[in-house]
Amino acid sequence: MAHRDPYEEAKKQLRQTVDLLGLGDDIYVMLAVPERIIQVKIPVKMDDGSVKVFIGWRSQHNSALGPYKGGVRYHPDVTMNEVIALSMWMTWKNSLAGLPYGGGKGGVRVDPHMLSKSELERLSRAYFEAISDIVGVDQDIPAPDVYTDPQVMTWFFDQYSRVKRGQYFGVVTGKPLDLGGLYTRIISTGYGTAITAREAAKKVFGGVEGRTVAVQGYGNAGYYAAKFLHEMGAKVVAVSDSRGGIYSSKGLDPDDVKAVKNKTGSVIYYEKGVEKKIGIDEILELDVDILIPAAIENVITEENADRIKAKIIAEAANGPTTPEAEDILTRKGIVVIPDILANSGGVIVSHIEWANNRIGGLITEEEAKQRLENKMITNFARVWDYWNKKLDTSKHNMRTAAYAIAVERVVNAMKLRGWI
Repeated sequence: MAHRDPYEEAKKQLRQTVDLLGLGDDIYVMLAVPERIIQVKIPVKMDDGSVKVFIGWRSQHNSALGPYKGGVRYHPDVTMNEVIALSMWMTWKNSLAGLPYGGGKGGVRVDPHMLSKSELERLSRAYFEAISDIVGVDQDIPAPDVYTDPQVMTWFFDQYSRVKRGQYFGVVTGKPLDLGGLYTRIISTGYGTAITAREAAKKVFGGVEGRTVAVQGYGNAGYYAAKFLHEMGAKVVAVSDSRGGIYSSKGLDPDDVKAVKNKTGSVIYYEKGVEKKIGIDEILELDVDILIPAAIENVITEENADRIKAKIIAEAANGPTTPEAEDILTRKGIVVIPDILANSGGVIVSHIEWANNRIGGLITEEEAKQRLENKMITNFARVWDYWNKKLDTSKHNMRTAAYAIAVERVVNAMKLRGWI
């Protein structure tokens, strides 16, 4: 498949939504261009004494609803256009979730696996210092993304606190528990995905109990989605990771599978009750009720969309379904819970963490988890109702509804503020 420019894709989605809502070209242009994008040079002294220069970006797409919010990724292939597109998608995700945030995203072009821990720390501190004038508790609040984690967030927070001479716990989210983070943040993406799948199953099947589930990708999001769906009474019959997958018609225990993956490096070494090994693409085409793509983007394409048998697809990953594939799935009547709804649990709990940091740590984990669940149920219902009441469901899908709600809220905020 030809390489897609994510920024062009993001603009195409925006154009379709603006047209659907009957908004003008001026609004499209206002929303197609980020408010600010900064590129920084990051010289890092390596352990051998040499100096390597890395490039980093931070894109701040829209702040009509509040401070920019979105992760920072470390990846050898990250580009400025990718960072801009991701910041735009964060605007829609935050808007749809009903959060007081605009969209932002950061990226550093680096393969973190090639750096020692001390090199990674120097890189992280230098990057955050370089963008420290445009981030802040009320300005722009980064979070973990691809190949960044609570440790990287701690280096960001500590460097920012040194530069600004204070303790600014709310400048980043996804921090370790001892520094104002929440355990609920760890489970949030998978738990939120499981809740949306459960809510969709109520609409499609009358309930999730006994329904079969396949999960592609068994990292954090995939594992927790499997675990919570299992606890809700669904039957997880197949899971896969980058090395392959396993299938059992009687159902798998997600915790047991995780224990084997932690020990051996892959789910393929799990044997209890497994009837057959399956390929990572094959798992998408199994005869199951619910499919959860939780790995990488563009796995459901026009090549395999016709062979997909699941009635519900809940996108735990970002962008797992191509637009061409989604047209096919829509015609087949398959319900696709779009990524900006299904995997928004992470940013919802980031907001809880940020608010908790600002009030001095008063929220309990139980409250955080309950707030996440309530928010996911409310947001799912809002998208489902919009889709079924305001759109032609044979032509439009849930993603169209989600984008319409998200863009409309941002445009209303811009109008109220006198920007347009």
